[in-house]
Amino acid sequence: MAAPVRRMPRRVSPELGLRELNKIEKRQSIRQAARELFSKYGYDETTLRQIAQRAHVGLGTLFNYAQDKRDLVFLICNEELAQVLDEALEAVEALPPDRTLVDRIIELYRRHYEYFSKDVAISRLALKEFGFISGGKQAEAFYTTAWRLMHTVDTLVRKAQKDGEIESGEDAATIGHVIFLVVSGAIRWWITSRFPEPSAGLAELRRLLELQFHGFRHGASANGPDQAAPSETA
Repeated sequence: MAAPVRRMPRRVSPELGLRELNKIEKRQSIRQAARELFSKYGYDETTLRQIAQRAHVGLGTLFNYAQDKRDLVFLICNEELAQVLDEALEAVEALPPDRTLVDRIIELYRRHYEYFSKDVAISRLALKEFGFISGGKQAEAFYTTAWRLMHTVDTLVRKAQKDGEIESGEDAATIGHVIFLVVSGAIRWWITSRFPEPSAGLAELRRLLELQFHGFRHGASANGPDQAAPSETA
């Protein structure tokens, strides 16, 4: 039997490492500059040239990281939103098995509400731009995260159908899409308030979801029959 071929360890070029580090630093500088200028002057009043100057990069270099000004909004939030989703998925997974679909959706979006409340000016801008399909490197990354979020909602709906919690004959993707639209609208309505508190936004989201599931039938309650919504401040 022939002896196995020994593979020499692959060397990592120090030059390549420095080049990649430089790209990361420029990317972070551009993200921070865009965030600061959008917050201070507003989206419409801020120019790409101003952002490049603040980031200490050339305008051509900026275009290597974002296709246009709108793409910069995605650049600001993409990494953070991906991390928020990862944490949210872990939180949902940790819930007791007897929790309802509404409970799980609330837990899924809890960290999104908390994230958006930390920088309201940027969040209002981002949520406004997220609603429109566009091209660009950063937009594509955002839609990948958004697809993961929608897929998670679909998965939660399938589980609720399997457990008999949902009696609708509609497919899970359709129900998930409706839920996603309700949540998206609720978040955008909430972020426009003067002081968008996550607990208030989540309480309103729960009320809307309960109303959606129980419907507008005579005698139906947004909290279900003889059922009070748990406090979101707990």
